[in-house]
Formats: sequence, C-alpha cells, structure tokens
Amino acid sequence: HVLIDIPIGKYTKINSRKKALYLKKKFQMLGKRLNMKINVIITDGSQPIGNGIGPNLEARDILHILTRNKLAPKDLEEKSVYMASLILEMAGIKYPLEKAKEILYSGRAYKKMKEIIKAQKGSPNIKPSDLKVGKFKFGLKAKKSGIIKSINNEIISKIARAAGSPVDKEAGIYLNVHISNNVVKNDILLTIYAKNPKKLLFAKSIMQKTNVIDIK
Repeated sequence: HVLIDIPIGKYTKINSRKKALYLKKKFQMLGKRLNMKINVIITDGSQPIGNGIGPNLEARDILHILTRNKLAPKDLEEKSVYMASLILEMAGIKYPLEKAKEILYSGRAYKKMKEIIKAQKGSPNIKPSDLKVGKFKFGLKAKKSGIIKSINNEIISKIARAAGSPVDKEAGIYLNVHISNNVVKNDILLTIYAKNPKKLLFAKSIMQKTNVIDIK
C-alpha cells in the first residue's frame, strides 16, 4: 500500500493542477503494473507545513505532535492524521479517520515512534529540547501590521539551505506565521538558525533580496 502526496502551489515543483493530475495518472499506471495498491492525493502546497524547516526543527515538530505538546503545529498534525486515515482505509480498516486519531491521542503513535528510534540505535526517550538548533540566529520582523497573504516556499527552501540545512542538522528556519494569520508590526515572522555566522549572513543576504513573506 502506497500513498503519494503531490502538493501544488505557486512556488512548488508541481505548480499546476494539470501537471499534478498528469503525474497522478503516471503513478497509478505504475502501481497497476507493479500490482501495488496506490492512492495519490493532490494537496495545498502554497506554504510550508509545520513550523520547522531543517532536520532538528522538523523533528521537534513531530515530537511535539506525538507527545501532545501545546507547541505542536496544528496544520502538520491534521494533514498527518488525514494521510494516516487514507492508508488505514486502503488496508480495509473501518472508521479510518477515527482510528488514526485514536492512535495519536492515546499515545500509541508515540510509543511506536520510540520503538523505531530504538531500532535505529537512537535514544527513544529523546525530548524536543534535546534537539539543538544553531546558536547563530536572526529574526525577520514584520514591516507593517496586516494579514499574511503569501509565503514563498522556494525562497524559504533556499534560505534554509544557505543556513546549512540539511547537512547541518541544527540549521534551518522556524516559521512563526502561516497564510491568513494576523500580524502586528515588528512581530517575528520567522527565525533563521545557523551553526556559524558566515552561513547566517549568507542566508540573510538571500532573504533580503526578495519578499519572502507578503503582508497585505
């Protein structure tokens, strides 16, 4: 059973529904030839999902969700539960959405994650705070009050890479806002983390050349 997610948006690799539907058809044909059960969904890729971009920051998001922490990004949680329910449905499980929620809310998903971490010779009791981020950081402030109109996924990705991600696990971006959020002038929109000052300067230089977050 394979579930494939194709996010579409202005700044994604697949930037139109037409292209996404073409790719979906190709995956379905391939699945049929391989005698595999394949489901392909087309989702909103107009902005990053979750708060973290970068290995440790993304892992923090996941642990926050699994441990039911108040810092858990709701958009990532909702999409994860939805996708899990689709896989359960493919496997013939009754009431798949309710089942997926029960697995998460009961702590069973977290228990299974700990087993996976242990199997990979990691520390199963690792906490989000154990996942360090780069000591050099820069916060992008809102130049005016308003509503977040758009977030440039492509530039966000370039900034994160310039900061050292994913090679430097501690590098990346923490996104404080999403589309349709209200912000006040000087609110921190995002924070860049890097392990050394040169990479932070490089990441800042890329960010300053474009309007990475548009406020209307």
